[in-house]
Amino acid sequence: MKNISVVLMVLLSLVAADAFAQDFSEAAKIQYLIASVETLEGAKFIRNGHEYDARAASDHLRLKLQIAGKKVKTAEDFIKFCASKSSMTGEPYLMRFADGTTVKSEVYFRDKLKTLTTNKP
Repeated sequence: MKNISVVLMVLLSLVAADAFAQDFSEAAKIQYLIASVETLEGAKFIRNGHEYDARAASDHLRLKLQIAGKKVKTAEDFIKFCASKSSMTGEPYLMRFADGTTVKSEVYFRDKLKTLTTNKP
């Protein structure tokens, strides 16, 4: 009976470790996405008709992530619930790059995530 308990504890530990690794991986992807905005030089993040610099944009995304809490489990959830549109007005977020090109932030983040996941070793 004691051996069964030990085996069960080991199995539960492995399952928990695997779940934690997956959560960590998703958290790392989310932080990568936020950092990708924070490091953009000359870019503007457009939210509800107002322009913000890269630092203000990343701060806002971190705040939205914190508010979303357990609702955001994956990088896809982050894009959907935090990084695509205003939760107050429903207006899509936009990004204007230094060269003047403007895209919806959802497109930017999905492209970044795709690049990250396809370039894995």
